[in-house]
Amino acid sequence: MEKLHIPVLLSQVLATMDPHPGERYLDLTAGYGGHAREILDVTQQYKGSTLVDRDEFAVKYLNQEFPQETGIEIINKSFYSAVLQLLSCGATYDIILADFGVSSPQLDMEERGFSFRFDAPLDMRMDRRQELTAADIINKYSERDLANIFVKYGEESPGRAAMFARVIVHHRPIKSTKELADLIRVRIHGYSRLHPATKIFQAVRIVVNDELKQIEDTLPLLPKLLNRNGRLGFITFHSLEDRLVKNFLKEESSLGEESPLEIITKKPIIAENEELVINPRARSAKLRVAKKRN
Repeated sequence: MEKLHIPVLLSQVLATMDPHPGERYLDLTAGYGGHAREILDVTQQYKGSTLVDRDEFAVKYLNQEFPQETGIEIINKSFYSAVLQLLSCGATYDIILADFGVSSPQLDMEERGFSFRFDAPLDMRMDRRQELTAADIINKYSERDLANIFVKYGEESPGRAAMFARVIVHHRPIKSTKELADLIRVRIHGYSRLHPATKIFQAVRIVVNDELKQIEDTLPLLPKLLNRNGRLGFITFHSLEDRLVKNFLKEESSLGEESPLEIITKKPIIAENEELVINPRARSAKLRVAKKRN
C-alpha cells in the first residue's frame, strides 16, 4: 500500500525508545502508521499492542494495514478518551509514543480545511463526528474572543491579533480557507518567510480540536500505563505543546530516585539535515523521551 505519511524523527525514535522483541506498544496518535509500522517490525508483538487515532480516514487506513488477524487493537477515539478506556481495562505497555503534529494527509486533503494552500471549507476537525468547526469559530466568536485565541494559541502579538480579529468580524461571513488567508495577508506589508495566516490557522485548529487540553489532561495518566523500564516518547511541533511536555517531564522526574520517570533526552532531539531535505515538515519537530523507573 502506498505510504501516505513520512514519520518524523523516525531513526531518533527507534534509537531512543529502543524497541525489543516481545514489547507491547501503544501509539496514541497512530495516524497512517509510520512510526507504528517500524516499531512493530522490531517488537513483533501485535497482540496486546494498541493504535489510537480520532481521524476516521487514518483509522480506516490502519485497519487495512493491520487487519484484525494480527491481533492489534485499533481505537477510533481521542487519545485522552482512549487512555481512560485503557486504564479502566488495566492495560500496560513497554513503549508509548504520541506524535502531536497534524499528519500530512490531513494537510493535503483539500476538503479537510487544515491548510490555506487550498480553497476549501473552513473545517479543521480531526474528528468529523464533532460539531464545532473552524467556520463556527471564525464566524460566530466575538472580536475579543478571536483576539484572545490568536494570542493564546497562535502566539501572535496582541496588536496584530486585535487587528486580525477586527478585520475578520468586519468581513463575515467567511466561508473558505483561501478567503480567510487572503484577508489576513493583505493586511500585512513587507516580506515574511512565514505566511501571516500561519499562526491564525494554528490557533483556530487548536481550539477546534481542543488540542492543548487533551495533552494537559492525558500527560499525568500515562505513567500508569507504563510497565517498569517502559519508555514514553513525545513529538511536538510548536512551543505550546512542547512546554506542556517539558514541564510534565520535569515535574515527574524532580524527586530523583523517588520519581516515577527518568528523562532520557536531556535536550529535545530535532531533525537532521538529511531528513529535512526529504521531509521539510520535520523542521519544527522535537522529540522528548522518558523512562519509567524500576
